[in-house]
Amino acid sequence: MVTPNDTDLASATFVDVDVLQGSGGETRQQAADGVPQLTTQSGTPVSDDQNSLKVGARGPVALEDHHMREKIFHFDHERIPERVVHARGYGAHGFFETYESLADVTSADIFQRAGEKTPVFVRFSTVAGNKGSADLARDVRGFAVKFYTQQGNWDLVGNNIPVFFIQDAIKFPDLIHAAKQEPDRDFPQAQTAHDNFWDFISLMPESMHMVMWTMSDRAIPRGFRFMEGFGVHTFRLVDAAGKSTFVKFHWKPKLGMQSVVWNEAVKINGADPDFHRRDLWNAIQSGNFPEWELGLQLFDEDFANSFDFDVLDATKLIPEELVPLRMVGRLVLDRMPDNFFAETEQVAFQTGNIVPGIDFSNDPLLQGRNFSYLDTQLKRLGGPNFTHIPVNAPKCPFAHFQQDGHMAMTNPKGRVNFEPNSYGAEDGGPRESAAGFKSFPEPAEDGAQKLRIRPESFADHYSQARQFYLSQTETEQTHIKNALVFELSRVERPAIRVRIVSHLLNIDKGLAGKVAAGLGLKDLPAPAMAAKPTRDDLPVSDALSILKNPPPSLEGRKIGVLLTDGANAETFAAVQTNAAANGMVVEVIAPMIDGVELSDGTWVEAQYKIDGGPSVLFDTVAIIISDQGATLLSKKAAARDFIADAYAHVKFIAYSPEALPLFEKNGIDLDAACVELTAETVASFFEALPALRYWAREPLVNAF
Repeated sequence: MVTPNDTDLASATFVDVDVLQGSGGETRQQAADGVPQLTTQSGTPVSDDQNSLKVGARGPVALEDHHMREKIFHFDHERIPERVVHARGYGAHGFFETYESLADVTSADIFQRAGEKTPVFVRFSTVAGNKGSADLARDVRGFAVKFYTQQGNWDLVGNNIPVFFIQDAIKFPDLIHAAKQEPDRDFPQAQTAHDNFWDFISLMPESMHMVMWTMSDRAIPRGFRFMEGFGVHTFRLVDAAGKSTFVKFHWKPKLGMQSVVWNEAVKINGADPDFHRRDLWNAIQSGNFPEWELGLQLFDEDFANSFDFDVLDATKLIPEELVPLRMVGRLVLDRMPDNFFAETEQVAFQTGNIVPGIDFSNDPLLQGRNFSYLDTQLKRLGGPNFTHIPVNAPKCPFAHFQQDGHMAMTNPKGRVNFEPNSYGAEDGGPRESAAGFKSFPEPAEDGAQKLRIRPESFADHYSQARQFYLSQTETEQTHIKNALVFELSRVERPAIRVRIVSHLLNIDKGLAGKVAAGLGLKDLPAPAMAAKPTRDDLPVSDALSILKNPPPSLEGRKIGVLLTDGANAETFAAVQTNAAANGMVVEVIAPMIDGVELSDGTWVEAQYKIDGGPSVLFDTVAIIISDQGATLLSKKAAARDFIADAYAHVKFIAYSPEALPLFEKNGIDLDAACVELTAETVASFFEALPALRYWAREPLVNAF
């Protein structure tokens, strides 16, 4: 039996050496200057950590050097296997606050009391890339939340896209094998622009809805703080009376959605491959805690039976216009891990971690994940006792008869390690409870047989893909087309490219024609055989578009200000004031990293040197320079790129009059989003920024 009274694994820490007292009250294992004494893992003080033990000054190293052997031994085993998928991840601690009681639909303890805060750990990730890959790969993003509830851990393991590539978990190994680097050459990694992936997709029509999402701007988010999250599957909520309500989980970012453009993503990966990590770290460390709201789509069996698609099909979604979200709480991330490996790398999420009041549906992809997520921990974390790791341990009382195994940190106390037993309450250990988890007694289909089939209700592979495409703005549709052309242009075998276009013909003929033209196909192929014809009567869903849902404010965005010596101090001060009023972060780029001296003698420290702070790192830019600064920057390729990229990536650009020659050298025609800074124009410039980009410029620059 294990209880927090025996060992509180969730809050376990190493004992501070400076509190270990000797028999006379003196502090042991503490250096003379008050710094804790370095010790071995077993606690032996170390006198020399610089030199191994040698036989003579130049002699061989002695095998008895126990400190060196332990140090090298541990170093040799520091790495554990990376995750097969979601290897590139970053996490943070926070809390979930419930808005209101949801006792009307669930008995889950976390949803019973308004205002209650539940500790959480959240991990964001890319799916396909290896642990050392870059943050801005075009990819699905994981959005996994571990709730430490009073009835055990609940893991909501989702993505930033509400649908998935496949309908049945048996195809998951094939999908990931196809998406990862090709096994004979071990490249390309962290990207799907290669033959294996698109060959697989071209033979799996059910993937086409997900392809529309991954070729959209959703797959290159501006940061974790600016993306939505989804539980993907249909789950059940169960109330105290045993009544079931179907549910889909949605996370909505308080800062609104935002993505980058593809050319920008490529350059960000070169300038700062840790862009998403750094953004989350800086936001939390500065007290600008990211927030999301949790919305539920709730529906009953009658709706599920009447819906045009099967709610158990993970390649389908329910439009928010059809089933509006019920906002039930907020997620706040307010603390970074003390150690990345101990928490973010070792955290173990499992779709099978649910609590009373929440249950599974028969979604075949979810059912397979329930096996896979538990099974993978054995390989990654070394054995069945991964819940003994503090980040994985529940924070509520827990008791069981599980014992031993690799790295067991604690075992049940006493004589009894089995159940049932006839020992009394004091010695017999934990017992079952009527209040414990009960699976929803879903009736089986009449005369159901064991069959390896896909239900007919899963057969429409194109209608929602078409709905998604038509719900995008013209700009977003162009980005999807460009992404498809780019990815397929990296595919070597022409037959694969042709098959993808044949699928696109079942989604939208205009899209298929543009992709075919971009690939140089002389003739369109026949449309792919469809198990069910594509419906053209599904309404546009504005919730599926990023640009139709602009952010509520500029909070959390960055403005990069390029400064030189002699730059107008009043103009810079006005930019700072307006940025602060809008919740924006100001970062300074300068010719030299130490900073610049403004026109009034004020010294301003720089965060970036010009060749290390490209404009791709910022949401908008301002160029405030002197005449001498303009002469200096005109000779620097990095400065010319700073302006050219900002313009090509359709950003709003503010500039002082002295910067005009730099625009002329770049051959840039100033437009409505290029604003000369004066006392009168600074405020109006910031008023236009919530649009984030000046999309009218994009057809002229073709920087998708």
